[in-house]
Amino acid sequence: MKIVNKTKFIRTMSIILITLFICIIFSSNTYSNVEIGNKEIFISSGDTLWKISQNELNNNKYFENKDIREVVNIIKKTNNLKNTNVVEGQKIIIPIYK
Repeated sequence: MKIVNKTKFIRTMSIILITLFICIIFSSNTYSNVEIGNKEIFISSGDTLWKISQNELNNNKYFENKDIREVVNIIKKTNNLKNTNVVEGQKIIIPIYK
């Protein structure tokens, strides 16, 4: 590649670099080191995985902006459950932010 106009090339590259720098600085994503923990709950009479998931969706920052079905699946996967059936007295682990 042959640079015909060095001034134009330097100006264009400067604009691209400044734009990239501004995008990085004002990026809304944070890559902070957030620690994830677990809490244990025990199933009471009448509890379902759906009810538990709905409660966690409303009260647990870990599940913020997630769909209820995604919350159910995360809890199932965390507890190695094959289906959504739970029994009274069963211990369930729920992910949380510490």
